[in-house]
Amino acid sequence: MRPLLRFISYIPLLALTLSVNADDLSQDEALRLRELGRIMPLENLLSIVQARHPASRLLEVELEEDDDIYIYEVELITRDGTVRELEIDASTGQLLKDEEDD
Repeated sequence: MRPLLRFISYIPLLALTLSVNADDLSQDEALRLRELGRIMPLENLLSIVQARHPASRLLEVELEEDDDIYIYEVELITRDGTVRELEIDASTGQLLKDEEDD
């Protein structure tokens, strides 16, 4: 299976990883924001992540709000086994952070 298709096959599991903490948004809120056009579709996010880290495997995605800015926080494992954390502006797709996770 092509890496992007394998990556996208995780989409049904992403809903399970959206947790509800103080800054995290619920699945219902994420859907509402997507329908309003305030955040990009998850498929677009996955394309950005896959382009930056080909053949990586998705571990977790959270949608957070910080001062009215929506941020996708993505945790993945690269093909060499390194766990990375990315933050991507959920409205624009701009990469805000890409670092090795401790």
